[in-house]
Amino acid sequence: MCGIVGYVGPQQASDVLLGGLARLEYRGYDSAGVAIVSDESLAVVRRIGRLVNLKDVLAETPVPGNVGIGHTRWATHGAPNEANAHPHADCTGKIAVVHNGIIENYAELREELAAQGHVLRSDTDTETVAHLVEAYYQGDLADAVAHAVRRLDGSYALGVVHLDEPDSIVAARKDSPLIIGIGEGENIVASDIPAVLEYTREILVLHDGEIATVTSTGVRVVDDTGAEVEPEMMHVEWDLDAAEKGGYEDFMLKEIFEQPTAIRETLRGRMGDDGIIQLSELQMTDAELASIRRVFIVACGTSFHAGVVAKHLIEQWARIPVQVEVSSEFRYGDPIVDAETLVVAITQSGETADTLAGVREARKRGAKVFAITNVVGSRVTRESDGVIYTHAGPEIGVAATKTFTAQIAALTVLALKLAQANGMLDSDRVSALWDELARMPEVVEAILGDANDIEACAAVYKDAVSSLFLGRGVGVAVAMEGALKLKEISYIHAEAYAAGEMKHGPIALITPEVPVVVVATQGHTYEKVVSNIQEVRARGAQVIAVATHGDTDICRHAEHVLYIPEVSESLSAIAATVPLQLLSYHIAKLRGCDVDQPRNLAKSVTVE
Repeated sequence: MCGIVGYVGPQQASDVLLGGLARLEYRGYDSAGVAIVSDESLAVVRRIGRLVNLKDVLAETPVPGNVGIGHTRWATHGAPNEANAHPHADCTGKIAVVHNGIIENYAELREELAAQGHVLRSDTDTETVAHLVEAYYQGDLADAVAHAVRRLDGSYALGVVHLDEPDSIVAARKDSPLIIGIGEGENIVASDIPAVLEYTREILVLHDGEIATVTSTGVRVVDDTGAEVEPEMMHVEWDLDAAEKGGYEDFMLKEIFEQPTAIRETLRGRMGDDGIIQLSELQMTDAELASIRRVFIVACGTSFHAGVVAKHLIEQWARIPVQVEVSSEFRYGDPIVDAETLVVAITQSGETADTLAGVREARKRGAKVFAITNVVGSRVTRESDGVIYTHAGPEIGVAATKTFTAQIAALTVLALKLAQANGMLDSDRVSALWDELARMPEVVEAILGDANDIEACAAVYKDAVSSLFLGRGVGVAVAMEGALKLKEISYIHAEAYAAGEMKHGPIALITPEVPVVVVATQGHTYEKVVSNIQEVRARGAQVIAVATHGDTDICRHAEHVLYIPEVSESLSAIAATVPLQLLSYHIAKLRGCDVDQPRNLAKSVTVE
């Protein structure tokens, strides 16, 4: 969630820190700050609100120095104000700390430190870390940090500097992402890759329990016992251009239009010349896959909706019962999983705290765990038995678009693999479904190329205060995702229901001022959906229908129709989602909302 950047090298640290933090704005934040080390002082500058507020004060009063740490904060403990903004300093003013995560025992530590005479000036959990490091410091910052983190319960990614060690940053992590970009004569600590891409594509991945001492000439990593370890290195295949807007007005719009490429890349190489679905990274034989008797899907937010689509596909094709659980509920429940259970964890970042906890719980109970993620080297990849990568490239907009459709593509491949392994689909059926799936990028391109009706529809409903989304079958998941997108970026209240549930309560909300969006594509429940449309129109609702090209009859039942090309019902979720993404985008823009950084939201939820 919070953004961390640290720099050691020949450049002015403030310039690098501000540039890196700007590339992490998508993670969500309410304040920003930097701590710059020079030969004579440690300067801490913090401001609430947008990063531009911090940039302005540093432009007016520059802070020179070649070593520093920066932070964009998403508030957990303490209100979003300047006193609670990071970095936090100790009593001496020589130590500064930035932190992503939650220190669960901070209240106990705070009492202990106050009893020792430490003066804490904020309401945050993070400030306790600065004072702990101060308490343990005996001339070796890395050693002091090592002692301090042993006292911490919870999650953390830390960057720490000390005036008396002006040439280094100490970094540490547990259950919160942190990487180090390895440059030439300079190194950069960051919570995500885009912050370092201007300078390097060579990445050191810090693992849980590891502590790194970062200087301009190298990085030394030790584990939680103090033993030096060989760090994991990775090369980033995409470059800075992929993380920039590329001529689009917003990252979100750019990423909506990148969906054909994301789907195409996710599917690439998944069908072998022998007609067998290729998922060798799952590390299970077909016989082992055929032994699966139950599937759990655990995910949050948009990823949860992708899981609902997968439930329909796996049950329809592989005839295996599937349960989709919100990760935060799965981890605190008492799930019935065993060696014949497959748990599929979906997380675009690979660092979602609740989903990771669900992975650990499932493995503890003996289940096999597969991960669907967009980030190579993320934590979920190391804690799962196998992983399917979505090759969507960096997604900067907070509201997920291309990662959602790429997740559906990956999950469709998994569903086909399970059905092929247990013999529920013959080779001809698998081949036919694959051929249609492989055409999905062209289907999305056709929708994106003909979006005028969507913009016109957005202009009509931009002032709505509430809306309902309806669907049946996979259309329910599409409705859920459409409602989420609208509320995320336009702040219009939106709810989604299975269309048949309207009569069981929600129909009481219908008025002419509440538009109803209905997924009404061709399928075996189409006539039922039309009946549901008639029910809401009889109560005065204005209806927006997502329908299949050639369906002219739907125009008699809806004020606005957003058409998609004809696709089979089971593979319709990707195509039907795209018009709703664009509808939400254009409504939000007309309302003057920041579509890339919606209020109160963060891209990657790395705390519970």
